[in-house]
Amino acid sequence: MASIFTRIIGGEIPCHKLFENDLVIAFLDVNPLSPGHTLVVPKQEMAELHMLSPASAAALGAALPLVAGAVMKATGAAAYNILQNNGALAHQEVMHVHFHIIPKYKDGRGLALTWKPGAIDHASAAELTTRVTHELRA
Repeated sequence: MASIFTRIIGGEIPCHKLFENDLVIAFLDVNPLSPGHTLVVPKQEMAELHMLSPASAAALGAALPLVAGAVMKATGAAAYNILQNNGALAHQEVMHVHFHIIPKYKDGRGLALTWKPGAIDHASAAELTTRVTHELRA
C-alpha cells in the first residue's frame, strides 16, 4: 500500500506544495509544530534513509538548504531544526523517508528536545569504528 506521501506525490491527496522537482517534493506539514513546519520528501518510496538511491539522497541534500532558507525568510523564524527519523523505534510514523524543517521562534514555538548525552567508552568506540569502516569498504 502506498504511503500517504506517495499519495500526495501522485496528486491523490492535496497539499500546500512549496517545492518540487523530478526527485523531491516539499510541502507544509498538516500537523505543524510551528508555522512553516515543512516536510521534504523524496519521490522514491523507501522506508529509511540508507535505502535511498544515491540520486534521491543527493536530491534531498540539494533541496534541504534551498527550502530551509526560503522557509526562514518567509516566516521570520529565529532558527530551525531539521529532523529525520528512521524506523518506528526512532519515532518514524510514516514509513517513507522524510525530513522535517521545523522553524523555531523566540516565543518557544517549534521543536522541543531533551538530550541526555553519556560518556564515550573509548575501547568500545574503537571496536565500533573498526566494524563500521569495514562495512563502508564492503
